[in-house]
Amino acid sequence: MLSVGQSARIVRSYTRDDLAAHAALSGASSETVPEPLIAALFSYLLGVELPGAGTNYLKQDLAFKAAAPLDTALEAKVEITRLRPKKHLVDLWASCRTPDGTVICEGRSLVKAKDVIGAFPG
Repeated sequence: MLSVGQSARIVRSYTRDDLAAHAALSGASSETVPEPLIAALFSYLLGVELPGAGTNYLKQDLAFKAAAPLDTALEAKVEITRLRPKKHLVDLWASCRTPDGTVICEGRSLVKAKDVIGAFPG
């Protein structure tokens, strides 16, 4: 059952090999973790963890506040902030931080979740 305040998180670090693979696909090179790789952590969480399978991304607004260093454990987290069962919508707050608490990025995500009506009252 989905509820406001429910959250999911993943911890991931990126290496020079990850940057090389990203550069080979995108043509962009970087000395820090590229923003699309960080945003992909949220895609993983929303599609696999919370709300999970059947979730459709509708909107995401992320503000990148600091560069993400290589070989640093980044913690990405999504937390449900609002449920709109009649429309099958779930609002979430997304954030990514380093172990020392530095905010790499944060923002909002809006998803349409499968079987929302059965997941919570509304």
